[in-house]
Amino acid sequence: MDSDRFERLKFNLRNNNIYQRKLALDELATVPSNLALPILEELAQDKDFALRRIAVMGLGNHPTGESFELLTQIVGDEKDANVLAEAANSLFEFGDRAIEPLQQLFIKTDNWLVRQTVISILVDTNNPDVLLRIANLAIADRDQTTKETGILALSRLLKTAFKQQALEIFTTLATDKYWRTRWRTAIALTASQDPQARSLLSKLQQDEHYRVVAAALEVPK
Repeated sequence: MDSDRFERLKFNLRNNNIYQRKLALDELATVPSNLALPILEELAQDKDFALRRIAVMGLGNHPTGESFELLTQIVGDEKDANVLAEAANSLFEFGDRAIEPLQQLFIKTDNWLVRQTVISILVDTNNPDVLLRIANLAIADRDQTTKETGILALSRLLKTAFKQQALEIFTTLATDKYWRTRWRTAIALTASQDPQARSLLSKLQQDEHYRVVAAALEVPK
């Protein structure tokens, strides 16, 4: 890449036009990491959260040891939820070594966007023990949407060695005082053929709230 094109690329990453920023970020993904990472590291220190968000997006396009270290440092220091959520998505590109920093990110924040992003990422990994821990924390969250995301994530454990632990949690959730929690529980249980899950669904079919009953009745034949 000639120097003029490189400077134009750096300029466009800071362009006020979002489309031009996106084009520049896509082009930067094709640049050798030793040239791209210094640019992204500089952006990651900018006062503008939108530029910091672009930086963490770009780091995910260069899955090297150095970019992983930069991302984990950002996760530890960053305060903006939008940047942290995007950093979580980029960490996913690094495979199993990202599991620990993703857990720590979930634990350190109570922001719904970040927490839901981390849960959705962990659902797509083969780490049921980690998913159980994070789902438990999500279910205890004061934010209802995060709690419901945790309930749906818990359903993924019904076909793993952690099935019994998940069913024990579902047993408690099935009697929760808030109807939306019982409703999500019914939805989560419908995919399971386990006798205990079916028993819980039978009870939820008699629930006082019609939406819970409707969800519990959606049991595949």
